[in-house]
Amino acid sequence: MFITKAPKENSMEELRKEIFDGLEPIEIVRKWFLEAKAVEPNDPDAVALSTVDSLGFPNVRMVLMRLILDDGFVFFTNYESVKASEILHNNKASFLYHWKTLRRQVRVRGEVFKEDSDLADQYFSERSLESRYGAWASRQSKMLPNKNLLHNKIEDLKKKLGNNPERPKFWGGFKLIPFEVEFWADGKYRLHDRFRWQREKIGENWTVSRLYP
Repeated sequence: MFITKAPKENSMEELRKEIFDGLEPIEIVRKWFLEAKAVEPNDPDAVALSTVDSLGFPNVRMVLMRLILDDGFVFFTNYESVKASEILHNNKASFLYHWKTLRRQVRVRGEVFKEDSDLADQYFSERSLESRYGAWASRQSKMLPNKNLLHNKIEDLKKKLGNNPERPKFWGGFKLIPFEVEFWADGKYRLHDRFRWQREKIGENWTVSRLYP
């Protein structure tokens, strides 16, 4: 059941019960997300996604984490974008949910794989028609001298692609399969509750630890 207001301070006992009653970390993330969806005013699926370039410098940007599957988290993008090229370079990334209304955060690190399957086709088909044209037209992360060029390209594509454009091959999903998930919940006097789930490799059992705030 969705909650309708921010949790009270004593809800930390509920958090501990979730952690130690045998739930897998992705199950807990999904539960927290549904609670956030009921109360957050904007984009409860927004995350700060961090990747690293070939020189080791980090890049962080907000993306929408559209799917929480049993084995990982899926977002969609242009495969020729900066974030995609950095992911494809080392197949690793991290992201952070921050639900301010609930005073909760979830930090996730893991390996990333292309989700270029029927799932990507289905998600693309469910986007608004204008967004589908936009995905075709945008050379994401590249220089755009004049925005009119983008709008003109969209108009040309409408005539070319018709009313049901297929997903372009350069656009699709990425699935992050975690090897570390950390849950953070606000505590009184900044004595926050932090629990970290870890595993050495994908498919292995998780270990869970409480962390100092």
